Amino acid sequence: MHPSVSVVIPVHNEAERISGTLASILAQTYPNIAQIIVADGMSTDSTRASVSDFSDSRILLLDNKMMTTPAGLNLAISAATSQIVVRCDGHCVLPPEYVALAIEIMKETGAVNVGGIQNAKGENEIQSSIAMAMSSRLGVGDAKFHYGGPPGPTDTVFLGVFDRAALVEAGLFDEDLIRNQDYELNIRLRQNDGIVYFDPRLAVDYFPRSSYASLARQYFQYGAWKRVVHFRYPNSIRARQLAPPLLVLGLIVSAILAFTKWRYLGVGLPVAYVLSLIATTVLTLSRRRRFASLLMPIAIVTMHLSWGVGYLSSARAGRPAKSL
Repeated sequence: MHPSVSVVIPVHNEAERISGTLASILAQTYPNIAQIIVADGMSTDSTRASVSDFSDSRILLLDNKMMTTPAGLNLAISAATSQIVVRCDGHCVLPPEYVALAIEIMKETGAVNVGGIQNAKGENEIQSSIAMAMSSRLGVGDAKFHYGGPPGPTDTVFLGVFDRAALVEAGLFDEDLIRNQDYELNIRLRQNDGIVYFDPRLAVDYFPRSSYASLARQYFQYGAWKRVVHFRYPNSIRARQLAPPLLVLGLIVSAILAFTKWRYLGVGLPVAYVLSLIATTVLTLSRRRRFASLLMPIAIVTMHLSWGVGYLSSARAGRPAKSL
């Protein structure tokens, strides 16, 4: 009736958030959480001390000497003994019913991985503007886990509650992928005829980067590693993933045309993009009525251009793999 659950959390320098994350897991209503495994990527702040402050015997702290997210996840999953593996990040807060609801959905759908919405939140104006951008269709395209949608099978979900046997069969996370390892794993789960299922009731509070510079670095890596996954699995390409590199190329062409007799042909894309930003800002401001809404275009442009440049400039090449 209540399969055992192991929660796995890869962290690195999450001293500000990890206590809240662990508290939210300990507050779960589900009665059979057997393990909470924290794989620490050799943090240099007080993350480890914050974890050690919790006296619950179910909490296990491991050294992730590889210092990457997929290595930490695999280390924690290998130490897990439960039937169900719940992935959590060190800057997330799970609602009390999260695990119980996820397992109920797994039983109803037969899914091997279920997840829901990344409910981005901010504690200051810049972080809030980034959270708004991550919840905007202009910012993230048609990725349902950013803003919601009807429940059903999908290509990927935020975090994930996994059937451990399916994880092992798929080969766990690919440690060669510094970013985008969750999306790639979900491809392999679906190749094994597993169902990846989205349900908007599984909303998790997520605190994004708090500066535009760190956001740019994050999305540059997202774009670079997305290209690796596209090289391996060409049939996994989605329009939303190609939009940022196409935007960057389009803006470069527009800039070149500005110095030729065809300069008037080059204004279409920049004008359309700016108008889209203005329309999205006005709509968001009318709903949120916060100063952060006026900063949101900065976050959206940072996300788009960083992803696009990362995608186009990535020199990495992954080994070909079986397509979907």
